[in-house]
Amino acid sequence: MKDLIQKRFAENIVAVTATADHLAGPIVAAAEMIIESYRNGGGVFTFGNGGSAADAQHIAGELVGRFLLERPGFKAQALTADASVLTSLANDYTYEMIFASQLQANARPGDVAIGLSTSGNSPNVVAALEYAHSNNIKTVAITGEGGGKCAAVADVLLDISATDTPRIQEAGTVVYHILCELIEASLSANS
Repeated sequence: MKDLIQKRFAENIVAVTATADHLAGPIVAAAEMIIESYRNGGGVFTFGNGGSAADAQHIAGELVGRFLLERPGFKAQALTADASVLTSLANDYTYEMIFASQLQANARPGDVAIGLSTSGNSPNVVAALEYAHSNNIKTVAITGEGGGKCAAVADVLLDISATDTPRIQEAGTVVYHILCELIEASLSANS
């Protein structure tokens, strides 16, 4: 058991270190895009499936509440959190449209859509990013290495330098925590 524990920690360190080298510039680009949206009265919409749904809610929580600084909340909504909306859209249309339909109803040009998919190929995440991309809503995709189908519709691709789902999710948490910190520090400094 101890050998497995040490192996997993070592894999995490490799993934996080490689991601830091690979994504420093794109993380800044994503932060600047979100900061610009907030300065112009926009908001952020997050979405994903399974563990990525939980991460989407985590990101929204850090933005609406606070991350490290006491400050007013930033407009953010996790499109994964309303069971009635999700199940009605899945039942009446298709599961593939559950996030795109919510963007159509709630997002406006200048907002930012953040899709999370470890494979980069989740059909409902891709569909939502496609909708956003076609409707002047900025897009960020947080994915595994390469970005899958999300890469083609992401204004900023944050593709984690890993291929195993647990390592992608672990390094992804570091990425979006840094993103939240950059956004919060920038907007709090100017308030």
